[in-house]
Amino acid sequence: MDELEFMRGRVYGADHDDPAPRSGRRYAELVGGPLDGLLLDVTDRTAPELDDGVVLPTEIGGHGPGGSAVYVPRTPGARHFDWRGDVP
Repeated sequence: MDELEFMRGRVYGADHDDPAPRSGRRYAELVGGPLDGLLLDVTDRTAPELDDGVVLPTEIGGHGPGGSAVYVPRTPGARHFDWRGDVP
């Protein structure tokens, strides 16, 4: 199993020993890019914060360790966030 397949269905930033989604939390699916298939916990984020998109640190993006991946919602309030690129 390659690294990307291993990460599918997991929650971004969750403990590796307990990567599953939790009941009572809200999640958005990350689509495309280095974090494709991961779920992002958006429970404590406001709509305006999410509508502008998110910048998520990742070591597997185009800029390697220290880089981040940018994801934006398909539409305001969307449950799918599309990859827009990597930043240093």
